[in-house]
Amino acid sequence: MTPSAHSRQLLAAYDSATRLPLPTAGDAGFALARAYEVADAIRTRRIERGERHVGYKIGFTNRTIWARYGVFGPIWGPVWDSTLQVLGSTRAEVSLAPLVQPRLEPEIAFGFAKSPHAGMSEAELVGCIDWVGHSLEIVHTHFDDWQFQAADTVADFALHGRLLVGPRIPLARFAAPGPDLAALRVELLRDGEIIDTGQGANVLGGPLTALRLWVDAMLAQPHGWPINAGHVVTTGTITDAAPMLPGQEWSTRLSDSRIAGLALRTFA
Repeated sequence: MTPSAHSRQLLAAYDSATRLPLPTAGDAGFALARAYEVADAIRTRRIERGERHVGYKIGFTNRTIWARYGVFGPIWGPVWDSTLQVLGSTRAEVSLAPLVQPRLEPEIAFGFAKSPHAGMSEAELVGCIDWVGHSLEIVHTHFDDWQFQAADTVADFALHGRLLVGPRIPLARFAAPGPDLAALRVELLRDGEIIDTGQGANVLGGPLTALRLWVDAMLAQPHGWPINAGHVVTTGTITDAAPMLPGQEWSTRLSDSRIAGLALRTFA
């Protein structure tokens, strides 16, 4: 199947919230390079149908869960104006109806003030960043039971469903943003009970480090996806991804008082 055909099939599954067989199951040659070609074709189709590309998600940066999912390195994909919600408060509601097997991920997101370039140090990269904030990404997959290979996840929208970004804090408020965010501890609660905890260092050593590594990898890709001023980039889950159902109340507690925790109610 060509990248164009894969893109049509995957977008149809996305629009109808239905499941698909794994691309790798029917094509032994379907590896990461082919998967990013499919992702590029999907990106083109979404722009053509009127969606606006507003940033990126980075996935599988949390090394503590690689073995659980059988994916052993980061992936990434676009975030859209149709999937991003920048919150005016610390509370939100979201329908799970358009999502397939959704799971929740507490993350750290950054907003770019200007485009970065490859090979930057973290100190140089900080100069490109406007703000930092806590985000909740709802990930989902069109493949049964969350069983896949890395190439499948890249083609499957990098598993991105929704991104909710909480209060944005100027990065200048952090004298040492790299170490501060690496030390950040997060508690994930469902209906008032803690179900998982994690630390920013889980994410490739820290969210700012994950962002720097992604910038280098992203700009080495042949597809030419831009990283622009105003783009939002979320850097991967600090805990494991938690399965979601309608009617649940989710919340997070963070150890750094400068970054607010978030509360999320789900409905069908």
